[in-house]
Amino acid sequence: MRNMADHITFNIAGWAAWTGDAWALSGTVQDEERNAVPASLKRRVSACGRKALEAAWAVLPQGAAPRLVLSSRHGEYQRTYGLLISLAEDGSVSPAEFSLSVHHALVGLLSIATANRAGHTAIAAGEESFAYGLLEAAVSVGQDMAPVLLIHFDEPLPACYAAISESDPPAMALAVLLTPGGDGEAVAMVRAQDDGIAAEKGIAQEFLDFLGSGESARRSGRWSWRRVA
Repeated sequence: MRNMADHITFNIAGWAAWTGDAWALSGTVQDEERNAVPASLKRRVSACGRKALEAAWAVLPQGAAPRLVLSSRHGEYQRTYGLLISLAEDGSVSPAEFSLSVHHALVGLLSIATANRAGHTAIAAGEESFAYGLLEAAVSVGQDMAPVLLIHFDEPLPACYAAISESDPPAMALAVLLTPGGDGEAVAMVRAQDDGIAAEKGIAQEFLDFLGSGESARRSGRWSWRRVA
């Protein structure tokens, strides 16, 4: 991995994604039996959260415990919205639901289920949440010289927020296993000065398209990625 003034480079050993209609798998994904997320874990999270866990489970290296980075603009907001409704109606909330509403709850559950003590970080940075999550993961790889699993998921806010919320991309989940070198393909990431060019899609979707297309480079707003020979 190289960390330079104008870009940061990392290797991608595997990735898995869900975009609402189909799975796209690549890299060091495991066999079908290994991909089965335990029911005890899935039933504690939302529908979109389950897809994020399934994507993460598909690329978790066998017998390893990489550091985890979660990125999400809203997190499992359907759960939070339910808590707000409960507070408004009778002033009480479920302790279990409240404990699972924190932004990093999903990676906390994953860490417990896999006995992973490597630690985790949760990122929320508006529409650039995925980009900063990827940057955090890449920097962690460079510092520790060890694999990092990035997990990203988001879904649109409830309809009642339509009048005040910015446009939300469709629901998606994406897991990317970053390594310091050797496995997979090398990718360079660049953050340019903000020139006002808006991303046509969500940044996570643009990056997923880049991974699946095989094209040499792609840009999304002020973020760009290119494959390194």
